[in-house]
Amino acid sequence: MSRPTLYAERLADEITHQLGQLADRLSQLPPGQAARVIARILDPDPEEGVLGGLTHLMVVSSVLAKDQTGRGALPPEVWLALGRASNELDDIALDLDEHRETLHHAREQLAAADAKPAFAAPTARRHR
Repeated sequence: MSRPTLYAERLADEITHQLGQLADRLSQLPPGQAARVIARILDPDPEEGVLGGLTHLMVVSSVLAKDQTGRGALPPEVWLALGRASNELDDIALDLDEHRETLHHAREQLAAADAKPAFAAPTARRHR
């Protein structure tokens, strides 16, 4: 096995691990912060969101599987299944894209609310 293959496998393992960590942490966030993270996850842009990145990865995998099928290294069913999966993810991303502005606005609004400084609660003073 070549070094690039080992690196790619380690990278896939690390991403899988980080996705699990993200799911665990997301479930523990307060609602406002969770909404911000969800907006980022669902962003269909491959440079910005997890869904977009995963969709791009599946499209690339499908193209590579087509090549491997042509060489006889993979059965056609594998390529077809990857193609269907990448198309389904792309359809989901397109469905969510119509809500992109709403998600982006919610993310910005929640970030602005989190950035506001907290004020100390007024305390009663005793006069002597």
